[in-house]
Amino acid sequence: MKKGIKRLAALIMTMTMVASMTACGGSEKSEGSSGDTVKVGLLHSMTGSMAISEQAVLDAEKLAIQEINESGGVLGKQVEYQEEDGASDPSTFSTKAEKLIDQDGISTVFGCWTSSSRKAVKSIFEDYNALLFYPIQYEGMESSKNIVYTGAAPNQQIVPAIEYLIKQGYTKFFLLGSDYVFPRTANMIISAQVKDAGLEVVGEEYADMSQTDFAAIISKIEEAKPDVIINTLNGTGNVSFFKQMSEKNYTSDKYMTMSFSIAEEEVATIGSDILKGHMVSWNYYQTTDTAENEKFVAAYKKAYGEDRVTSDPAEAAYDAVYLWKAACEKAGSFEVDKVLEAIETGDISYDAPEGTVTIDGGNHHLAKPVRIGQVGEDGLIYEVYATDGPVTPDPYLETYDWAVEAGIKPLE
Repeated sequence: MKKGIKRLAALIMTMTMVASMTACGGSEKSEGSSGDTVKVGLLHSMTGSMAISEQAVLDAEKLAIQEINESGGVLGKQVEYQEEDGASDPSTFSTKAEKLIDQDGISTVFGCWTSSSRKAVKSIFEDYNALLFYPIQYEGMESSKNIVYTGAAPNQQIVPAIEYLIKQGYTKFFLLGSDYVFPRTANMIISAQVKDAGLEVVGEEYADMSQTDFAAIISKIEEAKPDVIINTLNGTGNVSFFKQMSEKNYTSDKYMTMSFSIAEEEVATIGSDILKGHMVSWNYYQTTDTAENEKFVAAYKKAYGEDRVTSDPAEAAYDAVYLWKAACEKAGSFEVDKVLEAIETGDISYDAPEGTVTIDGGNHHLAKPVRIGQVGEDGLIYEVYATDGPVTPDPYLETYDWAVEAGIKPLE
């Protein structure tokens, strides 16, 4: 009887130690490294309203992994990936993130799109001391030692877009977004910026992520008579809104839009005949003129078909895999703590298709160039403005007096 109790106690102690090591990222299993391979997770929406956008991101990550493996891998190991479907649902993202880390022993994940999905998994990565590479522009007001943000901070997309519109003479802004964290926080930022410029927000409306009928919102736009619509719709909402505007013969000449979540993939789905002339703000376009981008576009089309297009989110996801590789090689390890130490000491850079990007060791965002674009008749986006070089990330907008005075806070 005593021997049985001792065995049970030893078993419980062993299980406790394994759980502790897994949670802290300290075991070999938790690093996803075994033998000649290292495993990473890919967590995106393959179904639901966000699948229209996230498939391109997933494809870009797979392309980067394939290229890295063909060139010898990372630290002598071939990279394997495990896919999970977030199904356009934050709670599903949370469940799948925990599965990848806790059950599958994977410590590095590339994933999410919406801020709701990122916020749903943030505490999981922090609690398990795992690492998330998040590839999408977002509203800022956040930093985490367990997340590397490879998309734009608000001062690298939202703020310069509004600055550009103001310089172009736009004065009456209508704010339209999906009803979740990114659009609401983005519009809080935009409202403060527009007010500081002495201009006017003439309307602010939100649509459910699954909403397909925009008749009521279009009526409010007609009544408000804006000279520009700031669009933060995401997913299939963009398709419905622009097609219903087109049915009323509303073009960019009648209602100009500046969109923050429409890239080449969405243009291909909605139609260049509908979107031509409208503006977008990103850091990269398929037409970006760099030698690295020429190679990226050629490789992407070779892998997925000549009719496929690259985009800013896809490029930022592609960059994320290469930045992880650079951080692991600087650390000489896949262990999360050592990789984080390599990131936080700085100088993790990559000559990306958009230009050289560098991780800021303090806030884990990238220094990136800013580009304002306009949709052409051929469905591609052409740069109409660009910064001279990379812009230092300022996720909390601490360098803008109007933002500090407005007391902009993160939304949950």
